[in-house]
Amino acid sequence: MIGPTFRTRLSIAAGVVLAMTAWSAQAESIEPPDARASFSASAAGVQIYACEYDANHVLGWTFRQPRATLFDDHGVAVIEHSAGPSWEARDGSRIEGRVLVQTPSDAPGSVPQLLLRARSTGAPGQLSPVRYVQRVKTMGGAKPSAPCTVEHESGSSPYIATYVFYQ
Repeated sequence: MIGPTFRTRLSIAAGVVLAMTAWSAQAESIEPPDARASFSASAAGVQIYACEYDANHVLGWTFRQPRATLFDDHGVAVIEHSAGPSWEARDGSRIEGRVLVQTPSDAPGSVPQLLLRARSTGAPGQLSPVRYVQRVKTMGGAKPSAPCTVEHESGSSPYIATYVFYQ
């Protein structure tokens, strides 16, 4: 029996590489499944960190929470973003999110881009039908560059991002 030709083996190898690449890209996608974009808002705020000991008893910055204001296309503040993570609109509607996927930001030294699953925790309104939140176009927000030297010390880094809300 004659084995596969070099060309056949090369074709099989190329197919395996393409399949792996497609799977990897799909695994890292932050596109929500079966959802449509409802609206987006630009955020400006800070990522807050605390100086804490790690398992090796070394002090380092640990993420605690975001604090940001989201603005509509006209520059009007429409949503507050804080711990949870959570988003609260001016009409009292509120959602909390759970990170499903994250990918590195296109901007070095920035917080990652995220896809979060959302659930309503407030009054009916603008945010109540939201099922997913996407954080994209992130810039800044990484751990403070200054070393932390005092346990429980607080530090923050400014960041901007675009949040897309999906139904």
